Amino acid sequence: MAGRTLGGGFAMNVSPDCEPVPAIRLHDVTVSYDRHPAVHHVSGVFNQGSLTAIVGPNGAGKSTLLKALMREGGQRIEGRIDRGGLSSRDFGYLPQAAAIDRRFPLTVADVVLLGGWHVFGAFGGMTRVLADQARQALAIVGLEGLERRRIETLSSGQFQRVLFARLILQNAKVILLDEPFTAIDARTVHDLLAIVLRWHEEGRTVIAVLHDFEQVRAYFPSTLLLARRVIAWGCTQTALTDARLREAHALAQGWDERAGICEKTPLRSVA
Repeated sequence: MAGRTLGGGFAMNVSPDCEPVPAIRLHDVTVSYDRHPAVHHVSGVFNQGSLTAIVGPNGAGKSTLLKALMREGGQRIEGRIDRGGLSSRDFGYLPQAAAIDRRFPLTVADVVLLGGWHVFGAFGGMTRVLADQARQALAIVGLEGLERRRIETLSSGQFQRVLFARLILQNAKVILLDEPFTAIDARTVHDLLAIVLRWHEEGRTVIAVLHDFEQVRAYFPSTLLLARRVIAWGCTQTALTDARLREAHALAQGWDERAGICEKTPLRSVA
């Protein structure tokens, strides 16, 4: 493999003949909570530098799969998730906003600087360079000068911008976003989507759980349509057909929360 340095300051591997290189490969992955499967027998590949939306009905296992990729959340994972030699430091994760408690007495700068944890660690000191980078990240998301504001005083859109600034500082190779555009204003969606597209242009691997199908069709080249199992995974225009969306909806309506482990079903891939 040949190394290629990108604008984000990290090297990505590309094959000499420009064939896609896997970043994350899932081998027959089932994810369970308390022995009840939330995601069933998923196999497929997220390629390096890909921009993929994960969509599906409520309760389809979208957030569960994202947490499994991060190896967090207390799930039981069967099968194998191959992260291609990437370490935890190579992953940046944005959880759902509702999962974050903003009552802690933290400032905007405190939250953004958590993105530099891999640099200064538990006992290291914050450097002037890192502080400057945090200010630059806040400027990119449109919050320049708000470093000392308490996060509890921010609007939902402002706080989501703070979390994106933290990801910018982290400078991860793989970025996982769980409903990044939910319950925020249209201008913030526009600005944050521009950052996502920039990450894609830089060659980072971006995976986002989304609900807006038109947004997915307009901006995300690849889609994983999930309804606890894979309905389709591949090119967005062929994965998000009306027929496949109806199939996902029908499967969701037939879910039995008391059901046991499902039987393995073959992966349906699309071009």
